[in-house]
Amino acid sequence: QLQLVESGGGLVQPGGSLRLSCAASGFTLDGLAIGWFRQAPGKGREGISCISAPGGNTNYADSVKGRFTIFRDNAKDTVYLQMNSLEPEDTAVYYCAAWTPQDITTLQATCVDEPDYWGQGTQVIVSS
Repeated sequence: QLQLVESGGGLVQPGGSLRLSCAASGFTLDGLAIGWFRQAPGKGREGISCISAPGGNTNYADSVKGRFTIFRDNAKDTVYLQMNSLEPEDTAVYYCAAWTPQDITTLQATCVDEPDYWGQGTQVIVSS
């Protein structure tokens, strides 16, 4: 079965850090763009970060810029979201998503339109 699996969520105090992981089951993340989304209680889904492929260009929502970092570990075939200086407003279920290349010539993959794969989500709670 092809699926993404997130891990690393939990309860953390304001100002603390967490690192979320996104790995694939049944396929490789190599060559795929990976994005992180979150959905807070009673709110819509928010796209917060993306790392494209190849090349690894990254982008971030204003709400997390300067605090969150997305990066790949190709040896572990995993994409991480390092979250620092966490705030109560960061409380949400965090999802990773993957896009296959949109351009079959250049094999460029970016986080546009609907993802091809979604994970099940991992809960992050920021509270004292």
